Amino acid sequence: MTAPAAGPVAAPVAAPGLRRGVRLVEDPVRGQAALLHPEGVLLLNDTAAAVLRLCDGQRDAAAITDRLAAAYDGVDAGQVRALLADLAARRLLAQDGTGAPVDPRPAAGRAVAGLRAPVPLGLVAELTHRCPLQCGYCANPVELTSRSAELDTDRWLGVLDQTRDLGVLQVHFTGGEPLLRSDLVRLVGHARRSGLYTNLITSGLPLDAARTAALAEAGLDHVQLSLQDADPLGADAVAGRPAHRRKRAAAALLTGAGLPLTVNAVLHRGNLARLGAIADLAVALGADRVELAHTQYYGWAWRNRAHLAPGAEQVRQAEADLAAARARHGDRVEIAYVPADQHGGTVKPCMDGWGRRQLVVAPDGTVLPCLAAGGLPGPPLPNVLTAGLVGIWYDSPAFNRYRGTDWMPEPCRDCDLRTQDHGGCRCQAYQFTGDPGATDPACRLSPDHHLITAPAAPGGPLAPRRPH
Repeated sequence: MTAPAAGPVAAPVAAPGLRRGVRLVEDPVRGQAALLHPEGVLLLNDTAAAVLRLCDGQRDAAAITDRLAAAYDGVDAGQVRALLADLAARRLLAQDGTGAPVDPRPAAGRAVAGLRAPVPLGLVAELTHRCPLQCGYCANPVELTSRSAELDTDRWLGVLDQTRDLGVLQVHFTGGEPLLRSDLVRLVGHARRSGLYTNLITSGLPLDAARTAALAEAGLDHVQLSLQDADPLGADAVAGRPAHRRKRAAAALLTGAGLPLTVNAVLHRGNLARLGAIADLAVALGADRVELAHTQYYGWAWRNRAHLAPGAEQVRQAEADLAAARARHGDRVEIAYVPADQHGGTVKPCMDGWGRRQLVVAPDGTVLPCLAAGGLPGPPLPNVLTAGLVGIWYDSPAFNRYRGTDWMPEPCRDCDLRTQDHGGCRCQAYQFTGDPGATDPACRLSPDHHLITAPAAPGGPLAPRRPH
């Protein structure tokens, strides 16, 4: 998305500077500036970039406008104020003088011949499927990759180098539990030196003070810490071990090291009634951002859907609890919410569209358009052990299979939203209908919508994710 030259006018921005966890970079692949933040990338037009380069947490909007007017003709003070207010509303700028000055440096990549749209923004680096927890809502595949099949350090360093030339700006180190990789600090440091924004997604259990300090020193930009519940007993029951206390300790280590923190909780039937308490706990732990996300039914979560899927009344109450939590905490923290597919009637633009914004490299080097695509029938998935990322991204059948809109059936083909929701999730369509090319049944217009709204069929006991 490209930032507008102006946006909705909000409260005046006094002395704008970048919030913690936000960086401005100059992207040589696209030839434009970009704001990198914990959960995304905002590509900037020339006007927005010129304004942001002057945001240092000390100049006010008038001083920024004066500096711009000295360098450019036709500078409109109202447009400058509106842009700053819009970026502050997106929580990218701090308004109170606490924001950091921009430090625009070259980002990942170099101008490489042959790149064409779409150019990816993010890499999900699944370093391992090993994990100390046994959460039944885990989206990892049921058939987990063994440690012996994981890419070694040099292979992962090569993957990171290839992503630079492909135009990737942000890497999400995840798993399993990425802290179980002894080379994590080295990988983070290499990515950061390359100009990539580095995000660690972790349970926090293997974390200690020395590792936290090393990650911060390596340049880690942001951490997303999982939280199972606000109730310690309920949290430990889901995790399959006494983990809740250690997660609280991990949060203290991370915030103590000055690392920007998102606390993430996966919502399901068992903890949905405590959504407000979970948000309150995340704020108390020092989170800059809270993400409350309904279970995505892939892998182990799909196997356990009958135990996890909430009812419509639970979801409505949760939405009321969400509004109350946002009112309680105001602008102190961002509370993001990922709604439940089965009760909304609309579909999510999964990964911002198939093969459009992100790619996934699994622990064994398999390259996927999304985390769950390995479960789909179809052409063999490519692997970094036998092919380069540029060729995989542009030319592999797996990545071209559902790009664009030509593959879409009715009612997607003639829908006005087809370029916004991209037909929804291919993996969800396959799981419910057996056809990965079908309209996502989460859409109320899908002929299969009844499949996702019907209660899940009773099954056996909840299957905890295997520790690995």
